Amino acid sequence: MAKKFTKMAYSNPDEMVFGHSKSPISYGLGIKVGAGRVIPELNYAPRPGSEKSSERLRKEYVDYISKDALDRAITLGFPDLQLETEWVSQMARPEMSAPVVAGQRDLIQKYHDEYGINLAVRHTIPDQREASQGLRLGMDKEASYPEHFMTCVETACENGANVLSVESVGGKEFADYAVTHGDITAFLFGVGYLGSMDMEYCWKQMVNIAKKHKVVPGGDTNCSGANVSMFMAGGMLDNDVQRTFSAVTRCISAARTLVAPECGATGPDKDCGYEGVIVKTITGLPAAQEGKNCQCAHADLQGNLMAQITDVWSNESVEYHPEFGGSSVQCWLGSLGYEVSLMNTAIQMGQQKTLRDLYMVSDRTRGPEGYVLAYDNAWKVGKAIAENGDNYYLRAKAAATTGAKVIMEGYDKKELVLTSKQLLVLKKIITELEGLPDNEDSFYEYCVKKYKDEVPDFNPKSYGL
Repeated sequence: MAKKFTKMAYSNPDEMVFGHSKSPISYGLGIKVGAGRVIPELNYAPRPGSEKSSERLRKEYVDYISKDALDRAITLGFPDLQLETEWVSQMARPEMSAPVVAGQRDLIQKYHDEYGINLAVRHTIPDQREASQGLRLGMDKEASYPEHFMTCVETACENGANVLSVESVGGKEFADYAVTHGDITAFLFGVGYLGSMDMEYCWKQMVNIAKKHKVVPGGDTNCSGANVSMFMAGGMLDNDVQRTFSAVTRCISAARTLVAPECGATGPDKDCGYEGVIVKTITGLPAAQEGKNCQCAHADLQGNLMAQITDVWSNESVEYHPEFGGSSVQCWLGSLGYEVSLMNTAIQMGQQKTLRDLYMVSDRTRGPEGYVLAYDNAWKVGKAIAENGDNYYLRAKAAATTGAKVIMEGYDKKELVLTSKQLLVLKKIITELEGLPDNEDSFYEYCVKKYKDEVPDFNPKSYGL
């Protein structure tokens, strides 16, 4: 079993601030995360068609995207930059990915030597496993995705990655059903319980491989669950998924994302894991976040708030193409880098808590997800997880219940405005959670029976059950 977090890293939420973590980490070429500075992390995607050959893909990532970004960082005088390469699916084959990883490794070394800029590259490998074919090795002789998973880990680590991450998909078969049906129990079972088991299975192997090659095991995110919920809930015009439901799924996802550091991941975790603020309250490890500077990828209702306690600030991702101000990666790096400069200036002037609170208050009541992720409320959810840290089911249930009640308290205090539908869904969630068993075995038996026909792709063997 992974070593569980059962105590909070921070005794109170006011201790947390951007650019500082309890366990700072150094890696790459002079990069220090959580040690008193926020680091910009630029994420990007290649143009369609560049994946048709290994050479074209290497040129796209290295000669065009990475070189453009590094040139702009030097031009604007940014002292630090972390690149993040989220692998396209074709890179699951070593002959496609190895030249990209090695090429970026060599390029950042050249720029570091010539200009003194601090640099690193995070490689986020693809998780292409399908529940219908089994998530673990040997479950389906014709399915190669589980094998590809660890091959990608080895390829990234062998060829020069500085940080290793993934957006794993364990529990997705239930998360998809849960979001489309507004079923919080299905989400709790799939993401909080089964997803945590899959995380442990994956991250024990990933950490061992990363450490063998002296690569930093960064972290994971429930992008396939909580982010889908958040994006479908959308903004003020959307009503397909209620934002109170989305907010509670985010709390559940924190209990799952926590498993990576429990298996030895050191952070920085993944930027698109909005639950990272909750995880940081428990672990004290460096957090990567995204928000206002990721409008190139998506919009959300807490773009300022997400910067409140971040250690790495990301643009999420942008497709490589020309803009008036240069290439897309150059333009979005400018936006990203200047925001980080503001944060670091606030730290230097002793105004970091003032800026932190301005970030947080500006979006605190824009929606229930931002409300529950505000650092003081996120700390409450984290505390509920830590107090139940020995059991994947109970801590995920505690996270969901605490998050739902925090939102209800905000509504009762007239601090948070909810529509009648959002309120109805929230009350239903609280009632449903309170009615679930306190025993893990009873919960498992209940869910297996309840979702036998609704989620046919579920296979207990995928989770070692």
